[in-house]
Amino acid sequence: MGGLAVITGASSGIGRELAKIAAREGYELILVADEPQIDAAAGELRGTGAKVEAVEADLATFEGNDRLLAAVGGRPIDILIANAGRGLGHAFVEQSPEEWRRVIDTNVTGTTYLLQKAAQAMAARGEGRILITGSIAGLIPGSYQAVYNGTKAYLDSFAYALREELSDTGVEVTVLMPGPTDTRFFERAKMLDTPVGKDDSKEDPALTAENGWKAMMNGSAHVVSGAKNKVEAALSHVIPDSVLARRHTSMAKPEE
Repeated sequence: MGGLAVITGASSGIGRELAKIAAREGYELILVADEPQIDAAAGELRGTGAKVEAVEADLATFEGNDRLLAAVGGRPIDILIANAGRGLGHAFVEQSPEEWRRVIDTNVTGTTYLLQKAAQAMAARGEGRILITGSIAGLIPGSYQAVYNGTKAYLDSFAYALREELSDTGVEVTVLMPGPTDTRFFERAKMLDTPVGKDDSKEDPALTAENGWKAMMNGSAHVVSGAKNKVEAALSHVIPDSVLARRHTSMAKPEE
């Protein structure tokens, strides 16, 4: 295969596993995250012979995304994996505006800005693939995770809309919808004191990444990773939102 793959949120978790796949498939990589650990992730892949550039940038801001685009330097992006995201647990009324705004700025504002820039270039060129990490959380009212689930609902919807708009341009858009995955997400979202945070049956991020990569390369509109999560996604379409919100409370409300 080959070409240039840009992967955001690639310092750990699903993003790091997707980077490993891209390297395996012969892509040149630009890996991005808002923490210094991105250098370690890049170094690991360089050890396999891959050509990798690491960019530490705050993707919650336009400036951070512009820093990433400057690193691309006008080269054609063959694959963009928009995986950067931020979670936030506990009751909405207990969260500070700075906390929930950062979730929105990272998951929605910054991601939308980067997607527009990349999609414009891909459409003008007539080819490219985009994988957006949404979530089955976007299908469920997220009691005790309300802002995060709302941002994932936006991404799930946005991905389908963008896919339709680009349908005659040669650009494919796929949304990956994971469920609970064994990453640092729950630690960072301050959810280790919740039933879902303590659950030891979360999906292996390597499996989630493989499912997302396969769906993207096949040009699929979306993929829900994991049999259990497929059931949850299906139920979300038939169970009333009020009941879904109550069920989410049982997973995400902190335990005393």
